Amino acid sequence: MNAARVVLVFAAITCAVACAAEDGTKAGRAEQVDATTGLGQDVIKTAMGDLTITFVGHGTLMFSCGGKVVHVDPWTRLADYSKMPKADVILLTHEHGDHLDPAAIAAVRKADTQIILTQACAEKVQGGVVMKNGEKRRVLDLTVEAVPAYNIVHMRSPGQPYHPKGSGNGYVITFGKTRVYVAGDTENTPEMKALKGIDVAFLPMNLPYTMTPEMVADAARAFKPRILYPYHFGESDTGKLVELMKDVKEVEVRIRAKK
Repeated sequence: MNAARVVLVFAAITCAVACAAEDGTKAGRAEQVDATTGLGQDVIKTAMGDLTITFVGHGTLMFSCGGKVVHVDPWTRLADYSKMPKADVILLTHEHGDHLDPAAIAAVRKADTQIILTQACAEKVQGGVVMKNGEKRRVLDLTVEAVPAYNIVHMRSPGQPYHPKGSGNGYVITFGKTRVYVAGDTENTPEMKALKGIDVAFLPMNLPYTMTPEMVADAARAFKPRILYPYHFGESDTGKLVELMKDVKEVEVRIRAKK
């Protein structure tokens, strides 16, 4: 085989391997389904091991990583929590009934489950640890930061926002070195837009309670999460967000079926 032929063969093999790797990466970005619950999942590599994200629906999520299970705003209307893994940590963003469900909490709570919540949630759930906006706490092997979650524009009535400032939390949870931001019910606040080093972000997009696609895009362009999931999006057009973000190469927008 002459030199030119060797180069061509080597190039073809290299291309095949590269293409296979690319296909594998794309396959890894596809939503998988948990056999027990039937819920969609994504898996992301972290320094703690694989982070499995379970998309329960609405504003409800579950994270599993390094042997720890974190439930965010569990809600029995969305899943059979008797089949869900027990919680090492429960995060409650605010006191509204679609985010604070005592039955779901009881179903996944263990004797040593740590519950992180707001002051308003603490009036309905016993034994939790209140985190105020801006506070940071070590919870088991995780770091949890409370980010203000509130409305600026959308109001229940004049002067009465759906989510007043100081009442609700979003949370940044750090798994190893991977920072995951679950925004809760909020708009594109200055505190959100000032976030740094966010790897994965869940931003709400249901009207009139939280953000428009334009608001989500405005926030994402500011703090540039590596992966952006619109969640709690109801009937909002997720395609509009994709279009708004198409020129922001640093941010990968992932759309999952659960609203």
